Amino acid sequence: MKKDQKDFLKALLECHCPSGYEGSVREVFKKRVEKSADSIEVDTMGNCMAILNPKGSPTIMLAGHTDEIGLQVTHIDDNGFISFGTIGGHDRGLIPGRRVLVHSEKGPVSGVTGKMAIHLMTDADKKRIPEVFEMWIDIGAKDKAEAEELVSIGDAVTYDMGYQELRNDLAASRAFDDRTGVYVAAETFLALAKGKKPKAKVVAVATVQEEIGTRGAITSTYGVDPDIGVCIDVCHATDSPGMDLRKTGLTKLGGGPRLARGASVSPYIFDLLKGAAEKTKTPYQLGAVPGQAPNDARSIQLARSGVATGTVGLPLRYMHTPSEVISLKDLDHSVTILEEFCRSVDGKTRYRPE
Repeated sequence: MKKDQKDFLKALLECHCPSGYEGSVREVFKKRVEKSADSIEVDTMGNCMAILNPKGSPTIMLAGHTDEIGLQVTHIDDNGFISFGTIGGHDRGLIPGRRVLVHSEKGPVSGVTGKMAIHLMTDADKKRIPEVFEMWIDIGAKDKAEAEELVSIGDAVTYDMGYQELRNDLAASRAFDDRTGVYVAAETFLALAKGKKPKAKVVAVATVQEEIGTRGAITSTYGVDPDIGVCIDVCHATDSPGMDLRKTGLTKLGGGPRLARGASVSPYIFDLLKGAAEKTKTPYQLGAVPGQAPNDARSIQLARSGVATGTVGLPLRYMHTPSEVISLKDLDHSVTILEEFCRSVDGKTRYRPE
């Protein structure tokens, strides 16, 4: 990963953008690709679409979602403590004791998520995870009036955790789900724009609101109207302790992106992605998705009269926690595979049953 690429990844992660609040990460994506794009469009939902070779055929859509999980202010009590709801799927046991940022109109406000200390709990309380409404955010306000000067009902809240590199090309951060997908979509787009343009039309899309029902993928795919779609999202690395591989299958961090097979994936697109990996001698892994895809792929596949869809999964440990872990090598390998995939597609490529 080159310095400008790592700077781009870090810039994506510095954005605090839960579902419905994706504006700043959209601007980072747009700034990265705008000089290489033939055009850029932003739809009503906030999806950002960078277009390359608009007269090419068929049309390929590369999609990574911009949003992350978060919290939202729902109530401020008389003492200035803030109640919240969850945006996206949370492990409730990980919420208390976290440093957070409340994103108000006046700027970010630092706070801490709180619950009753273990010393004050009954034995029964110690055995259960508190409900979300039993927790709160403490911003240090002396009362409701002071808190309301700083924050408002509806303000978004995110964990205050940043990028940190570990050993062996691994890195930790909040929001790798799915800023890594946005990164791969953008870097693939830039790679395609540098050399001879592909024969296909390529649209890199930074989608919104994936964490609350793949909503941005529904509208963006309808607007782009692609023939082929590739969802770029994280998947579970299962090489950590406690995994039952009979249930999860094996996906290794640093083993290359995972190419999924299943009902949500076109066998033609799978074969093309696998062929691109083998042609470029790039490591990849296989994953089974027996039912509906748990990401934007399900909305891409079902748009209009249907889209031939594939998925590129970026292995991730500790999904939906404040410290997700990825391999930087897996990002590079994903770009290599997707660049070759896009270049291999032309008007003669078979991507649907005959």
